[in-house]
Amino acid sequence: MSSVDIEDQTIYKVVVNHEEQYSIWPADRENALGWRDAGKTGLKSECLEYIKEVWIDMRPLSLRKKMEELYQFEE
Repeated sequence: MSSVDIEDQTIYKVVVNHEEQYSIWPADRENALGWRDAGKTGLKSECLEYIKEVWIDMRPLSLRKKMEELYQFEE
């Protein structure tokens, strides 16, 4: 862990986009275009731990859907 991480007391929020990809954003700032709150706020480490728990499939949603379609077509 770097000294920047140790000293960072910024409160972040977890955000998610339409492709169900996650990121963190300072809680006191408006979300970037295309991102919405995922319902978790806290220190950077807490938010990253939350993302690690919930973002178990890192493929974008559109790719997962396409692969599902292809798999169903093959059956």
